[in-house]
Amino acid sequence: MSWGTDLWDQFDNLDKHTQWGIDFIERYAKFVKERLEIEQTYAKQLRSLVKKYCPKRPKDDEPRFTSCLSFYSILNELNDYAGQREVVAEEMGHKVYGELMRYSQDLKGERKHHLQEGRKTQQYLDQCWKHMDNSKKKFERECKEAEKSQLFYDKLDNDINATKSEVEKAKSQLYLRQHMAEESKNEYAAQLQNFNSEQWKHFNVAIPQIFKNLQDMDERRTVKLGEMYRCFAEVERRVIPIISKCLEGMVTAAKNVDERRDSGIVVESFKSGFEPPVDFPFEDFSQNIQRTGSDGTIGTPKTEGGKPDPKHAVGRTKNKLWLFGKKPKAPTLEDFSHLPPEQRRKKLQQRIEELNKELQKEMDQRDALNKMKDVYEKNPQMGDPGSLQPKISETICNMEKLRSEIHKNESWLAEVEGKHGSRSERRPSADVNHHAPHGRESPEGSYTDDHSQEHRSPPQPDPHEFDDEFDDDDPLPAIGHCKALYSFDGSNEGTLVMNENEVLYVIEEDKGDGWTRVRKQGGVEGYVPTSYVEITLEKNSKGS
Repeated sequence: MSWGTDLWDQFDNLDKHTQWGIDFIERYAKFVKERLEIEQTYAKQLRSLVKKYCPKRPKDDEPRFTSCLSFYSILNELNDYAGQREVVAEEMGHKVYGELMRYSQDLKGERKHHLQEGRKTQQYLDQCWKHMDNSKKKFERECKEAEKSQLFYDKLDNDINATKSEVEKAKSQLYLRQHMAEESKNEYAAQLQNFNSEQWKHFNVAIPQIFKNLQDMDERRTVKLGEMYRCFAEVERRVIPIISKCLEGMVTAAKNVDERRDSGIVVESFKSGFEPPVDFPFEDFSQNIQRTGSDGTIGTPKTEGGKPDPKHAVGRTKNKLWLFGKKPKAPTLEDFSHLPPEQRRKKLQQRIEELNKELQKEMDQRDALNKMKDVYEKNPQMGDPGSLQPKISETICNMEKLRSEIHKNESWLAEVEGKHGSRSERRPSADVNHHAPHGRESPEGSYTDDHSQEHRSPPQPDPHEFDDEFDDDDPLPAIGHCKALYSFDGSNEGTLVMNENEVLYVIEEDKGDGWTRVRKQGGVEGYVPTSYVEITLEKNSKGS
């Protein structure tokens, strides 16, 4: 089928059809544009969602639970997925929408050219027809005028009253009209022949060629649309493998959730290193009741040195019963002595690692400065070696400070690890004096063995202290008394709260660790810093 032969007389309809084809391309281009805008919005919203739920804390502070790590992996995969949606939008914009708009402009230009050619051809044919029609009308007029001249001549020729000159004049006029009619006839014949020739060319050569060009253009438009439809689908199909990998990554992250490992991390994060408290002893309040030798009641160990103080028995342990309550909040200290042993050990190890990294950086900087100094010494024109000396000295000073910090933290770590090891090997003993806390707290709040020692932790009670205490229901006898020089908050376990100028009983001397064991009037016992009290020892003193 050919538009040139089958649609030779449908120029106006073909004009409308080709315009509709271009409008349809632009309509599809608009559809693609809105589609890619949806992809862009979708990708943007996905990225915003990922950013909203991504951790905002430093990486080192992030929880290491597998459930959290898997969620963060899912967020990363979703971020990659959003990137693929952006790729889809970009490809659609470049390969489909952009190509359609360029092709539409080219198509408009081509269509305009073909239609102009068709109009020119039609105009030329119209001009030929006008020339032929004008020659035809002229020939018709000349023939009528010749007929009139013939009738007039015949009339004069038959009129006996007409003069000879009138007859000759009419005859001459007749010959002139006949001659003009003959010329008009020849011109009309020539114009007719020319018009017929041009009309044949118009409907058999020019118009078929122009319509064929329009047909080729429209068919190419249809093919282009098919290609764009396919490209539209291919753009998304190309990212499907990557999207599948993103989804597989999410599934893998889900499989990596390990409840056992998470439970272990909870233990590792919060383990204090303390032993759980032992059972409370039986407190016999009937010791002063007179009993006969045949009394079959449950025997109770007799006390030596006076009756037991119930308040004392409870008071010695009441500060330790915070398992399900709120533990007293201790101030943050440089040596992390406010933390339980296990947590303190981890914090110290982490700080030592950080200090080692900083030390390595300073060492690298020192080496780099020394190399630069050597270069300057060999090539003075490059710089002054002396200008680097202050920076080198500063770096060396920083290195010494870091080494000192590392040594100090390593000492604390060794102390914690030594205590932890000895605690696990310790067995109940009758001598409670071995459970005295280590380290001394100055009035400023730092713990030292002497004036030259680094900061150390406050006392950590032995887990078997309860067993030792309950081996004998009697309180320890007082060996003197003391007066508090300063207030002490007793925020650490095993210590005792005291107020300034408060008088306390001394029940155990300082064993060289900076702590003295005392008892309040109500029977509550605990350790206080030796430097916080003024002690007066009394010989043969009994417990209160």
